[in-house]
Amino acid sequence: MTIIYSAKRIITMNPSQPEATHIALREGRILAVGTQESMKYFEGADCDNRFANDVILPGFVEGHSHALEGALWSYGYLGYFGRADPDGKYWEGLGSVPAMQARLSDYAAGIKAETPVIAWGFDPVYFPEERLDRHALDAAVPDRPVVVFHANLHVMTVNTAMLKLANIDQVKDVEGIRLGMDGKPNGELQEMAAMHVVFDALGFSVFDLVASVETLQRYAKIASRCGVTTITDLYNPLSDEGVEALENATSEPGYPVRLVPAMAALSWSPQAGTERLRTCRALGNEKLYFGPAKLMTDGSIQGYTARLKWPYYHDGSPNGIWNAPPQQLKDLVHSYHQAGAQLHIHCNGDEAVDLMLDAIEEVQEMWPRADHRHTLQHCQIMDHAQLRRAARLGVCLNIFANHLYYWGDIHLKRTLGFERCQRLEPLASTRRLNIPLAIHSDAPVTPLGPLFTAWCAVMRKSASGIQLGEHEKLSVAQALEAITLGAAYTLRMDHLVGSLEIGKFADMTVLDEDPLTCDPDRLKDIGVKATVLGGQVHVNE
Repeated sequence: MTIIYSAKRIITMNPSQPEATHIALREGRILAVGTQESMKYFEGADCDNRFANDVILPGFVEGHSHALEGALWSYGYLGYFGRADPDGKYWEGLGSVPAMQARLSDYAAGIKAETPVIAWGFDPVYFPEERLDRHALDAAVPDRPVVVFHANLHVMTVNTAMLKLANIDQVKDVEGIRLGMDGKPNGELQEMAAMHVVFDALGFSVFDLVASVETLQRYAKIASRCGVTTITDLYNPLSDEGVEALENATSEPGYPVRLVPAMAALSWSPQAGTERLRTCRALGNEKLYFGPAKLMTDGSIQGYTARLKWPYYHDGSPNGIWNAPPQQLKDLVHSYHQAGAQLHIHCNGDEAVDLMLDAIEEVQEMWPRADHRHTLQHCQIMDHAQLRRAARLGVCLNIFANHLYYWGDIHLKRTLGFERCQRLEPLASTRRLNIPLAIHSDAPVTPLGPLFTAWCAVMRKSASGIQLGEHEKLSVAQALEAITLGAAYTLRMDHLVGSLEIGKFADMTVLDEDPLTCDPDRLKDIGVKATVLGGQVHVNE
């Protein structure tokens, strides 16, 4: 059966035919795109005019987010910014540590008394005079273990009961366990090695909660609601249980997105990891695409755990933390590149970018690959020499545009200073050098929403309204490409999704306003009316 949809405008991302008014679908794929006149050849086709007054784009592609977005809402939300949960309930942002303590206490009172209290989203960088420590958490919940994940997910703070449960006073040689003025652990644990001490004591890792069909269903629901049809889980353990959950969730006929999990490389030895990827590739389906590996180098800039080049942090804070020794990180690049895998590499600080460009240059000299598509993720303050080097090495960039809004003010005043903030998220420079470009939300670090991410790239406004880096703006058309075809390219899926062209999957996003003609400052406010995945329509309620 052929179905023809009409629209006020179809923005295709196909340079040979950028716009159309009609699109024909058959068997879940795009049969034709063009004018009403061009559709007359499909006799007997069903004509569907429900979107005749709307604008159709390729389904949005979120190239860096995490299925934890579907899991963390099972716990208490303590964020500085207000945020809607998967059921649409809006949680007000918390503007002080006392407000956080009150919500944490209320949340603890509402769950089983023997259950550890887990919460997320707190961002201490907004409260420089009230640094969160174990004593602040003890005041809210003194009688059982408490774990509070910071918004960046690279740091947590725990209370005294959790420190005792984890025997953290006895732990030796683990970087990231912060000490107080008394020389004892103050409850702040930075980066993966330190946080895993807590996970071991709890008997589970929050990062393993993605191994759940319910989590993956909730994640897909959130994604579809904001126009996403292809999404990543860019730090998946790929455990047996997790792979089974991925297969089961994506095999459901109504599952509304295509999902690309990237294996957490630091959780495996190189040999076991590359073999795991080979095994998983045979288990995919039309909604599940195994293949990439994720490598975590440093931490987050606002969490003071990113690795920055000289002069380091603007306010004089110590430099950040490597998630593994630098040589081990380089060795992992060698192993996965030689095995033919694609790497997505977390690099927040420019020192981390240098390390990974060194590694990629080495492997390209030893084992040249013409189309490796290794993608640096976040890469927030890459300088221009690094950008030129990335272009020469065939590296892709997926840049964290949402950072401009959520932490731009903090970076300007405290972590980076004025000059580096002019190149914060160097989007236009990336385009000028013809480096393949995507932009992302890193959900749940910031809320999932490609139109908001595109707005950040176009307007470059901080939360206070300050514009950062005028010369690094994208046009609306460029930003839309970065959340569709650009992101698809970084996932090696541009032959399947990202544009509306004959033969590709019939994945579309339907908007109630035209992003190319509205005021650019309204980009984030455009409503998503529906998504279409493989020809199946999912209407937002």
